[in-house]
Amino acid sequence: MSAESLFVEVVRSGFVESTHRARMLAVAADGSLVRVHGAVDAPASPRSSMKPLQALAMVRAGLLLEGELLALACASHAGEPFHVDGVREILAGAGLDESALGCPEDLPEHTASREEVLRSGGDRARVYMNCSGKHAAMLATCVVNDWPVETYLDQTHPLQRAIRATVEELTGERVAAGGVDGCGAPLFFVSMLGVTRAFRALVLAEPGTPERRIADDFRAHPEWTSGTTRPEARLMRVIPGLMVKIGAEAFDAFAFGDGRSGTVKIEDGGQRARVPVTVAALRALGFESPELDELATGVLLGGGRPVGEIRVR
Repeated sequence: MSAESLFVEVVRSGFVESTHRARMLAVAADGSLVRVHGAVDAPASPRSSMKPLQALAMVRAGLLLEGELLALACASHAGEPFHVDGVREILAGAGLDESALGCPEDLPEHTASREEVLRSGGDRARVYMNCSGKHAAMLATCVVNDWPVETYLDQTHPLQRAIRATVEELTGERVAAGGVDGCGAPLFFVSMLGVTRAFRALVLAEPGTPERRIADDFRAHPEWTSGTTRPEARLMRVIPGLMVKIGAEAFDAFAFGDGRSGTVKIEDGGQRARVPVTVAALRALGFESPELDELATGVLLGGGRPVGEIRVR
């Protein structure tokens, strides 16, 4: 399956300065295709958009988290104080500390939080890295199952084998290729069709099932899955019942409670084009609000003043 890609224009002072190509898939509540742009059936790297599926495998394996902490296990968080405290709580519940984390050291993405760390004499730490919630949950799952914690990121580890099986089950596809994500965890290449299928499975599952627990806790705590200032959290506040998860290299996956769902991939990885295309996909599925108008185009500044926009055509 292939269709013409979308183009995202970066317009400055009336001139098209740059363009991005985008793939988009939007699916109706009954599973029928509403809009298709680009090769949505080709293998892609969803990156952190796969975190809800990774968390699902952990819950199935006995991970005992709920509410905000289960949302944090699915998160690409901004390193705000409540995120950091939550990661430490997950680790403490498993009898571990930050030294067990296998993700790289980093500073908080959230500007005020990063400045506070530096102002207080702090430095990069694993707990600030945006994937530390997932890593803490992986470690807690290992402890519950008496699996080795030192090698939890190895692709042959029981945890990672369980995650791969869950990804293949919910996407309905064999993993086309594997790799290593930026956080050091195994990475799976599957199609946008498969990721959309998986997100539909989460939101349409029966209440109380592990799948539905992931979807419900994720949607109930949008600031925990991203951050207080992130556009993903804003989208989930604007559209109650929406589940949307960002991935690195400009991937988005989303689903609504009735099954409307989709995926977005900016082909050159340009994050500035991601939100406008995601808004276009949501609009194709009938979502409208004044707040979406503000997210539909990115603002370009010149001398601190708006002089252009980022728009989908």
